[in-house]
Amino acid sequence: MITSSTLVVPDRADSPRHLAIIIDGNGRWATKRFLPRNAGHARGVQSVRQVVEACGRRGVEYLTLFAFSTENWRRPKEEVSLLMRLFIQTLEKEVGKLDEQGVRLRVIGDVSAFEPKLQNLIQAAEQRTAHNSALNLTIAANYGGRWDILQAMQAMLRAHPHLASQPQAIAEETLGEYLSMSWAPEPDLFIRTGGEQRISNFLIWQLAYTELYFSDNYWPDFGAKELDQAFDWYRMRERRFGRTSAQLAESK
Repeated sequence: MITSSTLVVPDRADSPRHLAIIIDGNGRWATKRFLPRNAGHARGVQSVRQVVEACGRRGVEYLTLFAFSTENWRRPKEEVSLLMRLFIQTLEKEVGKLDEQGVRLRVIGDVSAFEPKLQNLIQAAEQRTAHNSALNLTIAANYGGRWDILQAMQAMLRAHPHLASQPQAIAEETLGEYLSMSWAPEPDLFIRTGGEQRISNFLIWQLAYTELYFSDNYWPDFGAKELDQAFDWYRMRERRFGRTSAQLAESK
């Protein structure tokens, strides 16, 4: 398990080691152009492809994309159905390309809610790309940060039932082993497109010390240029992790 940033100060680099993105604004992008919302979601897949390739060229090791939240089931049934079909089509078309590029794909979230065909495609994609290490791409689907912490607590107690009567023995590292992304470092940079400025139940444990960047661009308009702008902003941030500016200056 990667040690939490609340316990250890991570190394600093010009590009984030781990980038997390809420890919927001697909539907609004389409509506603004008098197109059906599904056109925006389809166009958003192209942006995913561009950003994955750009991250690979810029030395990002982990890229996590929030594609479908536990709350997104509240959307119209037609749109949810379309998103599920698009997920299936994307996996069928893109996994081979990801494998060729050395990208390892993982999906986090409660995938048991998906239809069997989608579950099988997810499992096959993860197995096919498991040997890759050029970029770790994670798709959060039917995911919620509160769900993540709850399922981690439940899994921890199943594995260590004695902790139920010894809560004082539960350390941050103990619970952290059971979080969905226990194998990855915490995100250095979080980006949300679409103009909204909130994290919307995404990686709420892992984002404790992440730099938060909000873009007014809808996701279909977000590409390598916009990614570089976010990285430029990130380089200007003073990441203190509880220390003072003077301490940072002394450590350089």
